[in-house]
Amino acid sequence: MIYDPSTTQLLTFHDKLPAFLDGTDTPRAYLERCLETINAREPDVKAFVTMTIDRARQAADEATERYRHGNPLSPLDGMPIAIKDVFETEDMPMQLGSPLFEGYETGWDAASVYFLRHGGAVVVGKTVTTEFAFGDPGPTRNPWDTNRTPGGSSSGSGAAVGAAMVPAATGTQVRGSVLRPACYCGAWALKPSHGAINTRGGFPSPPSVGHLGILAGSLADAWISGYWLSRNAGGDAGHPSLKGEAILPKARKPARVARTESAGWLETPEETRAIFDNMTRKLDGRGVEVVGRQDDPELEAYEQDLIKLREIMEVTLAYEGRWPLMMYADRNPEKLGERVLNRALSSADITPEQYEETLIWSAEAKVRHEALSRKYDALITLNATGPAPEGMPVGNAVYGEHSSQLGVPALNAPLLVQEGMPLGIQLIGFYRRDYDLVAIAHWLIHAILRDED
Repeated sequence: MIYDPSTTQLLTFHDKLPAFLDGTDTPRAYLERCLETINAREPDVKAFVTMTIDRARQAADEATERYRHGNPLSPLDGMPIAIKDVFETEDMPMQLGSPLFEGYETGWDAASVYFLRHGGAVVVGKTVTTEFAFGDPGPTRNPWDTNRTPGGSSSGSGAAVGAAMVPAATGTQVRGSVLRPACYCGAWALKPSHGAINTRGGFPSPPSVGHLGILAGSLADAWISGYWLSRNAGGDAGHPSLKGEAILPKARKPARVARTESAGWLETPEETRAIFDNMTRKLDGRGVEVVGRQDDPELEAYEQDLIKLREIMEVTLAYEGRWPLMMYADRNPEKLGERVLNRALSSADITPEQYEETLIWSAEAKVRHEALSRKYDALITLNATGPAPEGMPVGNAVYGEHSSQLGVPALNAPLLVQEGMPLGIQLIGFYRRDYDLVAIAHWLIHAILRDED
């Protein structure tokens, strides 16, 4: 399959609601179309760990009845959705990509799953994750080329959306694990401001950098799903929900964007750099001022922050993840992959003083990031060092780290192509201004694909 961002149409849901209400389509019929695609593509793509088809059909039938009577529960009522297998579901195991948790069931829903069900969303199944959302990859393949990786750690979620099996899926991120699979698989993705969507009821990602995000076939579905979930499940403790409205914001042309390189630019091949540079020149030609590090000393200082940030994140992940990983390593080291075992062992050497230094640095870096909002509407960069590599390694995480460490919103816009494969633009915004960022992404669709303002 050859990816073309100007013609590729993944599944969308928000635009089907009028047909559900007037009876020309139904959530049950929509689900059956999803299941047809799953049956056709899942043997090769391997996006799912387990599925709950009978319950999904029942939920779709109940949604169909609500639409027939004109009283849907929410904008997500009847929407098939896949859940990354790091969250509990009352009807399926939570196995975390690890032999340690094979067949593990709690009988409870995670907060996100519980509220999705209460909004009428149709949970189709659990998607493959790398081991504990950062370790060895699972069996999932890229839907555009099954010889390539789908990325990680939200491997199955990216592949399920990219293969048009479902219109949306949940993912988690600490180092680009929402953005990079979306980039590789051609999906839209929103990694919201830190804490904006409730993460309780799943494997405990490092809490200061762990995020729950949405991968979707359209920008509208990514935003509407994330916004509704944030407003109903709430954010993590101590964090407010997303601001905005439960509709895709109107396209907003940015006046000025900061072109950032981070540590990733030196690791990015020349061909990929040229594609990105051509895109930024196109924005400049459409009247957007694109400013780089050479043009702004404050931005140059920020770029130095992004290089230092890699070291900071290593300490953050090791220290905040020492439980439960050290416990698993003590009890069953033979059941852990090399990457997980190494982190468990190295985390024992991180001191409280080292961790405190990362907290101080991060707090100061967040202030410096926020200061850029006085000059720029958003930051723009890549989501990966190139298209999905061949084989099963999940890809270079370098471009996904800083939005997580700084807790600011970021999204993948699947608007570029390289080697016939998706290549994503990353937009990065400012804390709690997720809605503004989505409005700019909406404009990018017109500017890059349609040559419109």
